[in-house]
Amino acid sequence: MKNIFKKILLLNKKEGETPLEALENFRKKHKRYKDKKMTYAGRLDPMASGLLLVLAGEEIKNKEKYLNLEKEYNFEILFGFATDTYDILGKVIRQGSTTGFIKKDLEKEIKSNIKKFLGESIQKYPIYSSRTVKGKPLFVYARRGGDVDIPTRKIFIKKLKLEKVRTIDNKKLFKNIEKRIKKVKGDFRQDEILKIWRKELNLNQREFPLKIASFKIKCSSGTYVRGIANTLDNKLKIPALAFSIKRTKIGKYML
Repeated sequence: MKNIFKKILLLNKKEGETPLEALENFRKKHKRYKDKKMTYAGRLDPMASGLLLVLAGEEIKNKEKYLNLEKEYNFEILFGFATDTYDILGKVIRQGSTTGFIKKDLEKEIKSNIKKFLGESIQKYPIYSSRTVKGKPLFVYARRGGDVDIPTRKIFIKKLKLEKVRTIDNKKLFKNIEKRIKKVKGDFRQDEILKIWRKELNLNQREFPLKIASFKIKCSSGTYVRGIANTLDNKLKIPALAFSIKRTKIGKYML
């Protein structure tokens, strides 16, 4: 009998889904994979979208090989706010105006600083991540408010390019954030987070502009793009977070 199963599947994970939800949704649409052993090689955060590499059958044994492949992403950074998750699905913990920066000046500052990201560096895991410490994911410690030594890892950034800087007003920004956060299922503090965003964006006040920069990155496995946004925050001394993330390539595989 001809083998109708593919060993390597390229799934386009939607924003709002967890990798497990993306895999289960695939199974529902493709009944022949219902009882097939499958796993994904590399995670994507709920607010990230794009390529999810899924292995089926005997190919699962080679998972480690796929985990180490180079990754490419398109992503955006929102300036003016920082959250505890380093993306929009987090509580705002710092706010700072970028009105003093005209777009040209901000572009200049970003280009000057992202040069320092290239090559090898040490990145700290985000406290809201699935990295395990003493048998528990880091996000468990974060939610409980417990102290934990956050581990680090070596990463390598081969390419990091600023594409453009655009402007969005606070009211349009909230509508965007609200729509996207409502896609997320499960307990990710969504209601509490949206209340905070509503307050921080002063929706009852006049409109004010905020800046979003878009980037392309080629990096080693294990690089947290959210972490890149947080590091740029520290270098520019402007609150910043990952506004959107889309994985476009894993090794030779692309959608």
